[in-house]
Amino acid sequence: MIKIREAQVTDLDDILQLYSLLYGKNVLQKDADVQRIWNRIITDQFYHVIVAEEDGKLVSTCVCVIIQNIPFDHKPYAIVDNIVTHGEYRAQGLATACLQEAQRIAEENECYKIMLTTQSKLDSTHRFYEKLGYSKEDSTAFTKWLF
Repeated sequence: MIKIREAQVTDLDDILQLYSLLYGKNVLQKDADVQRIWNRIITDQFYHVIVAEEDGKLVSTCVCVIIQNIPFDHKPYAIVDNIVTHGEYRAQGLATACLQEAQRIAEENECYKIMLTTQSKLDSTHRFYEKLGYSKEDSTAFTKWLF
């Protein structure tokens, strides 16, 4: 049975495994710094790590961050990133469910928009996001890597 929920402090190991799948390598070693950052993320009211859990295993995740804002009647906006589903669990609606939960959180926080970022260049991934209502025509994002 699939359960969609926000991550808990004890989910760090599973989150790191999913992130390793997303970025194609072991992105982070769990150490005191990573644990400290994770604890800060988990307790931040504007930072939401959403997970899909099946039989106690985390198989999909995304992050939804609520950004406070002054324009647009002081309405915040949301950014969704770090979207990944374990390969064995793809095409089962898990990423969709996680993204729907991100949208619910954004709406609950009265966000006027939700933006999704991806490093994927795959047309199939872009079509998936477009099917969920995201448009790559509305905004242009530029990335400047600082490291």
